[in-house]
Amino acid sequence: MTPDHFRKQLGFAGLCAAPLTLVTAVPALAQGLVPASLGGIAPFAVAIGAGGFALLSMVLVRTLLTDSRAARRRAAEQIADLRALVDEYENLIAGTRELTVLWQGHEPPRVLGQTGAVLPSGRQPQSVLNFHSWLGPAETNRLTSLVEDLRLHGHAFVTSLDTRDGRLIRANGWVMGGAVALRLRPAFSQPDEHAALTAEAQGGDRESARAILALLSKPAFLRDAADRLVYANPAYLKLAADLGRATGDANPPELLDATQLALHLKTCHADAAPVNLPLDFGRHGQFELVDFPVPGGRAGYLRPNEKVGALPAPGEQDATHIGGIIDALGTPIAIFNARRELTQFNAAYANLWNLDRKFLTLGLDERAILDKLRTEGMLPSQVDYHTWRAKHLESYARKEPHEADPWHLPDGRTIKVISAPAGPEGGVIYVFEDLTERLELESTNKAFTNVLRETIMALNEAVAVFGTNGRLTLSNPQLSKLWKLPMNELGNNPHIDRLAEASGRAIPEDGASIWRDLKRTIIDLNPTRTDRQGRINRSDGRLIDYAITRLPNGQTMMTFLDVTESAGYSKVLKERNDALVAADRLKDAFVENVSYELRSPLTNIIGFADLLAGTEGGSLNERQREYIDYIRASSVTLGVLIDNILDLASVDAGIAELNPEPLDVAALVDKARAGMSASFPEVSGEAPRVVVDIAPDLPLFIADGTRLVQVLYNLLSNAARFSPPGGEIRLSVSQRGDRMLFVIEDEGPGLTDEMKSAILTRLDNPASGGRQRGAGLGLSIVRTFVNLHGGTISAERREPKGSRIIVNLPLDSALAGVAE
Repeated sequence: MTPDHFRKQLGFAGLCAAPLTLVTAVPALAQGLVPASLGGIAPFAVAIGAGGFALLSMVLVRTLLTDSRAARRRAAEQIADLRALVDEYENLIAGTRELTVLWQGHEPPRVLGQTGAVLPSGRQPQSVLNFHSWLGPAETNRLTSLVEDLRLHGHAFVTSLDTRDGRLIRANGWVMGGAVALRLRPAFSQPDEHAALTAEAQGGDRESARAILALLSKPAFLRDAADRLVYANPAYLKLAADLGRATGDANPPELLDATQLALHLKTCHADAAPVNLPLDFGRHGQFELVDFPVPGGRAGYLRPNEKVGALPAPGEQDATHIGGIIDALGTPIAIFNARRELTQFNAAYANLWNLDRKFLTLGLDERAILDKLRTEGMLPSQVDYHTWRAKHLESYARKEPHEADPWHLPDGRTIKVISAPAGPEGGVIYVFEDLTERLELESTNKAFTNVLRETIMALNEAVAVFGTNGRLTLSNPQLSKLWKLPMNELGNNPHIDRLAEASGRAIPEDGASIWRDLKRTIIDLNPTRTDRQGRINRSDGRLIDYAITRLPNGQTMMTFLDVTESAGYSKVLKERNDALVAADRLKDAFVENVSYELRSPLTNIIGFADLLAGTEGGSLNERQREYIDYIRASSVTLGVLIDNILDLASVDAGIAELNPEPLDVAALVDKARAGMSASFPEVSGEAPRVVVDIAPDLPLFIADGTRLVQVLYNLLSNAARFSPPGGEIRLSVSQRGDRMLFVIEDEGPGLTDEMKSAILTRLDNPASGGRQRGAGLGLSIVRTFVNLHGGTISAERREPKGSRIIVNLPLDSALAGVAE
């Protein structure tokens, strides 16, 4: 219900309710004017007014409901009409000799049209999406790339495709709203297509032809393959009735007598082009019968002819027929007669120039159109507009098609204009094409190609791109330099056979054979082929690494890189690495022999020294005893040195392992002190004193006891070497958080910077002039075993003299230990 109608209903209800309200109000007003005996009438008046108002309200509500149902019914009918219109459009598309694929949102693609227009017989419509089933590999890749670019970036395209069965298919992709469409149709009549069209015309296409002829205002008809009239439009039937021809329901009447009809049909069959026949129906007018072939038969119509008895000029076309063809085209077209008057144009022409249909009336002079376009800034900028327009209008005097220079419009578009004669009587047919998008694509492609070419030219690798025909399409100077090819003599796009010949002359031994082997990979058109790479060992001693890459457009790219020098460096590095491996094996063999070759005589020396000091002690003088003590101390030091060498070898080999276990810190310290006492007996003076300070209540300490004894022994021995005679060495053990600290302090000359760095290297620095020099492995052993436990070691100088070394170890080395 419309708002106005609703307001009218409310007004009617108010108008009816007003008297009732007045009736109910009168008794109340009269109470002060009439006696009280009359007051009993008031309730009845109120009841009557309320009942009347309720009745009117019900009538109003029922009227509103009725109007609402009518509105819903009209909306449903409109929806049904729209659905029917959509069905008609889909049927129209499905009846054309083409296939249309529509992608909309995330819905599956829809395929409309006739399968036989594109696919081989027997295929389902959905199989058109399997491009490889009806296209070759190269065409499949090209169409797939175009469709992906259309769906992802909205880039429309128009192209031609060669099918596997030898047909040429025209593909057109475009964007429409939120969907994209792909239309596939034969580029021109294919073999045996006429027979197929004839068969189709006998079915659904005949109905389409009838629908078109029914829209014509001129008398029109349709004949089947046997030349029988099978359909006549209302204008034809009206003319037949006016002429007194019987109009039955089965077959339309013939307007020609038998002799005229036979002669006319004979002429039609002899000439496949449209045939014109003048007809004179007396007072009903003179007509021209235009008869032309259609699939499955012939169609025709009658147009009024003012030239009585005169045949139309050859090539003359019916305006309605041409107009229908022009309107169906997406290319802007306009036709002017010899007087420069507009006779035909399509919607694409009006849209191209943004011209109102009210302005584009038939008979409009082309000069008026050009002047309007110039006023609105739609034509190319010209200094002398009138001279430019006169040159453009020279198209009316030309006898052959002519393509003018492109029009560069102020809005950035570029338009190609083609003019052709409209017929013997004069006139021009203009065809316009918007080149803007194509030029932009060409410009972008050219810029990309230039960047790609410059990049390839700057590469150190030699690059060669070959087409499927084996010809070189792209290369850089490195190719000529690497293969000694005279590219200036080979010309543009030489064949690979010519490259092989030129390479054979430059490298006689194997130049030609190498290129012949490479040629097999270029001409291989197998769609499952894969990329290749390898190394070429040329006869001139050069090593060339090559890679063969298949490009999407079917071409093949080959890259070459001279790796002779890098291969030489690799050879030198390999030889040096082999030498290092051999040296490492020699070292391992040496270490394995040390245990036996050095320990056996060392054991004998220690044994005889102990024997002399024990059994023969009474017969030795004081000097001889000192000598024996020196022998024993040196033997112990030598044994420690051998153990250090073996330990370092195991660490370097990556086979050193810890055996963590709960330890007694006091026992560890005692073992380290005992070892140092054996290595530093009192010979010529007083031995250093070792003072041990172990904090009480130490927590559980888990570590490798043997390794920690070696650590403490080496640190105490190192302190003893640089301590003065009788000096004090202090060993303190304490806990700090989850760490155990071992601190060794001495009264030596102190640490220099070189001695601090020695803790992190494998050399003890003897520059401080200690009494004894180590083997250079003590501190290295300390650093290695401390790191294996996950601890750290640091050194600092004491004031006024001496040094302090701090070993920081975790309480549980089983969890924190990290092997180097």
